[in-house]
Amino acid sequence: MNKKVSLKKQLSSWIRGCNRLVVLGVGNPMRGDDAAGVEVVKRLFGKVPEWTKIIDCEMTPENFLPEIEAYKPTHVLIVDAAEMNTEPGEVQLLSLEKMLNTAISTHTIPLSILAGVLAEEVKAKIVFLGIQPGDTSFTENMSPEVQKAVKEVAGTILEVAKEIK
Repeated sequence: MNKKVSLKKQLSSWIRGCNRLVVLGVGNPMRGDDAAGVEVVKRLFGKVPEWTKIIDCEMTPENFLPEIEAYKPTHVLIVDAAEMNTEPGEVQLLSLEKMLNTAISTHTIPLSILAGVLAEEVKAKIVFLGIQPGDTSFTENMSPEVQKAVKEVAGTILEVAKEIK
């Protein structure tokens, strides 16, 4: 089974019963592949169903907690570059439980803390979609592997979101 099919199956399973979805794009556009999450959500703006809210958080997802809480999502998908010790461009979908037990974010504030707060305050189903970066040096250019992953991830999210309702 190819990886795109596997990701689609995992997302389809997770999103069942979704009434309101928030997709958070996290990352630093000035740090190469760390921009992956931000680039994914940029590809989603204006293309997702009306019950889906897209938020480009860049490096401060915690600043968007009030907006997320006000939307009252049933599901929250956090997309970010994550150091998972795999090949650049590899994609993994991690549950909240796995996030809490793994330090994978490339940011100083662990996304597991944000996810824990969201799960507690919003009572939403949370999942983390990590894209393995190759180069997070000071540059606005992403590696070809991560660019390809960004395109595939955005396409898969769109497919799954459009199938749910």
